[in-house]
Amino acid sequence: MGLIAFLDSVKQRDPAPRSRWEILTYPGVWALGLHRIAHGLFNLRFFFLARLVNHIARLFTAIDIHPGARIGRNFFIDHGFVVIGETAEIGDNVTIYQCVTLGGTDPAGGRGGKRHPTILDGAIIGSGAQVLGPITVGANARIGANAVVTRDVAEGATMVGIPAKPVVMAAEDYVKPFLPYGTPCAQKFDPETQKLELLRCEIEVLKARLDELVREEERRPRDATGAR
Repeated sequence: MGLIAFLDSVKQRDPAPRSRWEILTYPGVWALGLHRIAHGLFNLRFFFLARLVNHIARLFTAIDIHPGARIGRNFFIDHGFVVIGETAEIGDNVTIYQCVTLGGTDPAGGRGGKRHPTILDGAIIGSGAQVLGPITVGANARIGANAVVTRDVAEGATMVGIPAKPVVMAAEDYVKPFLPYGTPCAQKFDPETQKLELLRCEIEVLKARLDELVREEERRPRDATGAR
């Protein structure tokens, strides 16, 4: 029953297959199935066997998912050449298109050894996108094709560009339950509205940094005179 539900979830996101049997030929489906085996071996600390299954999967599917990556239900990789790192975490109903990297950054800068992104439920990552570092992509967020994301993405946001920045979407596209490829092909953005949105985001970042500095100042010890 779980397999049928998974195949039906793929059919809802991909108009190409005519049947469930056809979906079973997809490299993304095989890569995910083999990853489940590799991840189980990894958790049992059979690291060599886990890596062996990982290499077999990569050989046959052109998809490289590290055995340590944690993946939720109904994860769909549409086509190959995807790389997912060891400490990546992926929620339920996430969709990734071809040539996407969920990559790491310098381990010395990671939080508690985490080097790769966390992708929350329902997110869509368009082809060629690079999501790098121990950041979080919020639920139902959309990452456009070839975007490079190195900072946290808010829930429901649509990110495009290098480096990726949020953009305003037309209401009729935003309310769709699933948007193929992350952003509509014919999307037209109002430049002035987009500038205001980016300015608002920059103000929020500055406010967060100011709050952080205030908290640091409050934590500093006082001397005998009460001065810090």
